[in-house]
Amino acid sequence: MTPLLMFAALFVLVFAGVPVAFSLIIISVAFGYMVFGELIFLQLYGPLLHTASNFVLAAIPLFIFMGAILERSGIAKRLFFALQLWLGGLPGGLALSTIAMCAVFAAASGVVGAVEIVVGLMAIPAMTKAGYRNDLIAGTICAGGSLGTIIPPSVIVVVYASIAQLSIGKLFAASILPGLLMVVFFVLYILVRSMVRPADAPPLPQAERAMPTGRKMKVTLTALLPPLALIVLVLGSLLAGVASATEAAAVGAAGTILLALMFRELNLKLMSEALNVTLRITAMIMLIVAGGTMFTSIFAVTGGGQLVRDTVAGIGYGNAGIIAFFLLVVFFAGFVLDWVSIVLIFIPIFAPIVKSAGIDPIWFAMMVLVVIQTSYLTPPMAPSIFYLRSIAPRDMSYGQMYRGVLPFVGAQMLVLLVIILIPEVATWLPEILVGL
Repeated sequence: MTPLLMFAALFVLVFAGVPVAFSLIIISVAFGYMVFGELIFLQLYGPLLHTASNFVLAAIPLFIFMGAILERSGIAKRLFFALQLWLGGLPGGLALSTIAMCAVFAAASGVVGAVEIVVGLMAIPAMTKAGYRNDLIAGTICAGGSLGTIIPPSVIVVVYASIAQLSIGKLFAASILPGLLMVVFFVLYILVRSMVRPADAPPLPQAERAMPTGRKMKVTLTALLPPLALIVLVLGSLLAGVASATEAAAVGAAGTILLALMFRELNLKLMSEALNVTLRITAMIMLIVAGGTMFTSIFAVTGGGQLVRDTVAGIGYGNAGIIAFFLLVVFFAGFVLDWVSIVLIFIPIFAPIVKSAGIDPIWFAMMVLVVIQTSYLTPPMAPSIFYLRSIAPRDMSYGQMYRGVLPFVGAQMLVLLVIILIPEVATWLPEILVGL
């Protein structure tokens, strides 16, 4: 009964407006005191020490720093312009350029909010000027921004791997094909809608993308090579086994600074803003990590693990029932909790059961990450909607935003179905690139 009361009290605090990190800590201390009395703080010291000494988590601020530098430099502007030159003439060309840019930036930084805001600030005015419907603009920006969840390097993968005690390299490798599949489904939806209803997403006029081929190639190479170099540096060094996740993130952060220097865009103001953003986001994530670790430790002590095992056993249907139940829990939790809280609260509970059932933990992780990605687009929390609201024009309503993201949520569900039916989509590359 106590574990259920913990969750009920947590949701009450979250709905009351208490920040998730503080809600987790308050619940942990309150329910832990009922079990351990005044020794509760000694009991919680262990989880806090484990979190603070986890070297893998040091990659988080480095990836955030990469995203902050990319967001404030001119790399994004040049890349969007180059993509417009090549894709702008297609049906829905600006929306396709937006998805492509989000994919590249997600692979270069792995921070969802940074990807969505930096791309949205450029794509929204361009698509509005071209006559795109508001719901398609909103859906494209939000869905593209959510790619930072699944496309490596991803901060979410770093946290997940740390909590589930999995290889970060394997999880990064496993997320490559699902990430590409997600991009393909997004692109297909935009193309089909643009061809069926051309007025929703008209192509860019020839006059706005006319340029001699030689100059177009130069613009493209100048815009595309820097982020591709970052991707190769970070993912290449990690997947090749040359660097750990933290070392690869450090290489990426150093590479981002060198690129900003090369383009003469690095200055004291940019560096100060990037460091400020890095400090704030890292502090927020780490506070939730600490709170989540405390919560799950008290949850386990009060019999939460056994409660979950009994529930799963009662459902039946073997491993399929276990997977379905866990994914549904994550999906509904995504309505009210952010990704950090979902990973920190549920994965420590789910991981041992998944392992004991003989389910491939990499396969299961990819399914969970896709479901978590849907939480960025599903109300009432829908972080992507709130990111978009901060930069969207006044005539773009919440109704248009929510209608716009629904087809992309459907595309995400299709990716989940493919992973469920064809596990090799998630497990083949880790075996090839990282090994057993």
